[in-house]
Amino acid sequence: MRILVTGGAGFLGSHLCGRFLAEGEQVICMDNLLTGDKKNIAGFLKNKRFKFVKHDVSQHIKLPGALDWILHFASPASPVDYAKYPIPTLKVGSLGTHNALGLARAKSAKFLLASTSEIYGDPAVSPQPESYWGNVNCIGPRGVYDEAKRFAEAITMAYHRIHGLDTRIVRIFNTYGPRMKLSDGRLIPNMLVQTVRGEPLTVYGDGKQTRSFCYVDDLVEGIVRLMNSNIHDPVNIGNPEERTILDFVKALEGLAGKRLAVKHLPLPQDDPKVRCPNITIAQKKLGWTPSVELKDGLARTLTDFRSRITS
Repeated sequence: MRILVTGGAGFLGSHLCGRFLAEGEQVICMDNLLTGDKKNIAGFLKNKRFKFVKHDVSQHIKLPGALDWILHFASPASPVDYAKYPIPTLKVGSLGTHNALGLARAKSAKFLLASTSEIYGDPAVSPQPESYWGNVNCIGPRGVYDEAKRFAEAITMAYHRIHGLDTRIVRIFNTYGPRMKLSDGRLIPNMLVQTVRGEPLTVYGDGKQTRSFCYVDDLVEGIVRLMNSNIHDPVNIGNPEERTILDFVKALEGLAGKRLAVKHLPLPQDDPKVRCPNITIAQKKLGWTPSVELKDGLARTLTDFRSRITS
């Protein structure tokens, strides 16, 4: 197949590129490098089946040749990034998704939208099933990302219903692994950087808020299975094992083999108190369940962070 991954130089996009190349596919990685990094795809650049195109998908996409799959991952994804780039975040979720869908229609390609658990906002229901409509502050600081993705889902479903486009929507929950930005700002990269540098771990609020952490290899497997399915409605992909932030601190202490200092800071505005996926649909219809234990995924990710911080 010939596959386009927008945002392919980002954390998740680059892992998808690697998976498709390993399976013998032709891969086009499109990224404007606003938050992506060419270092993430450096190992692919000499592969004859890989092509990098620097382009902002919020502008018209012109790409010659046939395409079988388009996976739309272009977007700032961390609170640090979309606070820094609020308007590009809104544009890539709206204009960028529209352009990617238009390209998929022109090429008769199967299309997947990378959506997010953030569309559930600060949920009043937990775990969150796909049927939950969410609790989102549309004008809050996180609204630029939340609403961009909610619009992206709406226009994707509109293209499916009106134009018959073969679409998929994956709602991605907290995912971690090698190649995450050191300055990402989210929980796992923050704490791993602080662990390597011997700094106190930052805990926002009392640390009793929950998250679920899915290792990137598990996530990629779920996405590939979704692409090979016939499911058009959104599907949650994430790890349903809910942990508090303080539980995560204990897991890091186990890896470090010592107690780690902690500093508490105020909880950011609209920060979700709970975040956990209901993955019943993925389990029943895709036969997918995450398999990488937190301690194993953390060990691999910590090794990657150490190599980049100390090199």
